[in-house]
Amino acid sequence: LPSESRGLLSEEDIASFRPFNEMQTVGKLMKVFVTRRIPQEGMKILSAGGVCEVSLWDSDEPVPRADLLKGVQGAHGLLCLLSDRIDAEVLGAAGPNLKVISTLSAGFDHLALDEIKKRYILLGSIFDSGIRVGYTPDVLTDATAELTVALLLATARRLPEGLEEVKNGGWSSWKPLWLCGYGLSGSTVGVIGLGRIGVAIARRLMPFGVNRLLYSGRTAKAYAAEVNGEFVPLDTLLSESDFIVVSCSLTPETQELCDKAFFSKMKNTAVFVNSSRGAVVNQEDLYEALNNGQIAAAGLDVTTPEPLPINHPLLTLKNCVVLPHIGSATHSTRGIMGALSAQNLVAGLQGTDMPNELTF
Repeated sequence: LPSESRGLLSEEDIASFRPFNEMQTVGKLMKVFVTRRIPQEGMKILSAGGVCEVSLWDSDEPVPRADLLKGVQGAHGLLCLLSDRIDAEVLGAAGPNLKVISTLSAGFDHLALDEIKKRYILLGSIFDSGIRVGYTPDVLTDATAELTVALLLATARRLPEGLEEVKNGGWSSWKPLWLCGYGLSGSTVGVIGLGRIGVAIARRLMPFGVNRLLYSGRTAKAYAAEVNGEFVPLDTLLSESDFIVVSCSLTPETQELCDKAFFSKMKNTAVFVNSSRGAVVNQEDLYEALNNGQIAAAGLDVTTPEPLPINHPLLTLKNCVVLPHIGSATHSTRGIMGALSAQNLVAGLQGTDMPNELTF
């Protein structure tokens, strides 16, 4: 056993490991742990083909940590969700048989990639193998873009407030100044992170009569021309935009990017929308900006934590619309995500190309 592997794997672990090809030869099913109920499109793939012995946390709610650690023991494959923190403890509980992690998500910040890579290097030095990772990008782009536009319109035009007034008897007559919001026609929209989802959002917004589309990020994008996008510094985007949409990835650089200084540079008539990751926003600073009139309104499909506690200050504000992370929640999108995550898992177990493998 190489010296760098001592302490990570016991001699019993090493003895219990069986490379895939050997397991395939003797015809054994490989144990797979699925951390939540997933769409039937995915379960059918896992159940077919005689490859997997599936152990399922049979609930719509997240698997408790203790049950995750127990369920993953001896598993060759793990199918998880964004809410599952897959770290060194989970990898250690799984043991050396673990060949593939497939996440039913486009994001992967819940995966401790450094630890996974470390195991890849150590196991690779012993067994010429390691842990592969699959994810589900692209398939949720349209659904998330649609939801983001819906959230922007609902926030800007105060739809939740209007619905509440109808239900509680506040609708007495037509009033010239009642429930006025902000329109997209002739406006300037700023998109932070013009990736797949960002440009899909921009495409959907432009037909509303948007005058200018600004975007910021690491580099200018050639495809921004199709939405007449202008690459500008972040400060310019903040000061000139009537609507600001955050669709960037969560990285150390974007962690709490949207803070007090960020909101102070926005117009006091601007609407802020985040459908990326909750941790991109400092929620305490957002609350102050909304409560003090620094910005007009905010719409969030992602928060920290999730779910947001019902006594959170943001939920006391009429000018803050919070949704329960439903960006990809269409029947067709979730079905495709389920199937793709299962295909990634099976391909990883069989040692073939995954439809979508994460390289890191």
